[in-house]
Amino acid sequence: MMLVSSNIFRCHRLIQNPVRLLLRSWHKEPLPVSWKKPEIGWTKLNFDGSCKGRGGKGSIGGIIRNHKAEFLLGYAESIGRTTSTIAELSALRRGLELVLENGWTDIWLEGDARTLIDVIVHRRQVKCAELQRYVSHINLIIPELNSCFLTHIYREGNRAADMFAQIGHQLEKPRIWWHVPPNEVVRIVEEDAEGKMILRRR
Repeated sequence: MMLVSSNIFRCHRLIQNPVRLLLRSWHKEPLPVSWKKPEIGWTKLNFDGSCKGRGGKGSIGGIIRNHKAEFLLGYAESIGRTTSTIAELSALRRGLELVLENGWTDIWLEGDARTLIDVIVHRRQVKCAELQRYVSHINLIIPELNSCFLTHIYREGNRAADMFAQIGHQLEKPRIWWHVPPNEVVRIVEEDAEGKMILRRR
């Protein structure tokens, strides 16, 4: 009850002082964001889904790197009409399938869809049956790994996976890259390896 009362008070104050709110937002410090390498012996999967246009044309993409930030594998695919949430889940599921196929067992999973990550981490039920099917499948794959954790990263730190998802829109059939990334992703992979910081406006 105390928390609710406090929130109401803050809202009332902001409504009375819209200029103060604008100035506070304007002067917020940008947040530095960067991609982080996994620990030695670990492999990192960054994944992303994309959905464009009124028809909801979807695609997925992801990238797998080792503790030296070396490119191991990338994937991209057009998945037809869908929603952004299904695209994100599909990108994670496909990435996990490739992880298993290649024998990587200690995995750091990272994406920029915070709500989706919260659903997976806390094993929450979702109302949509199609969404729940994806979530259930992902939750069946994860226990097959030796060690695994899932984290959220802002889009500025997920640029490589996002680029693979954008490439997916242009493909007629699924594609996988081993050891050498496509030209569109090379610069991003190099900048990630160097620890480049990108400022995110808040």
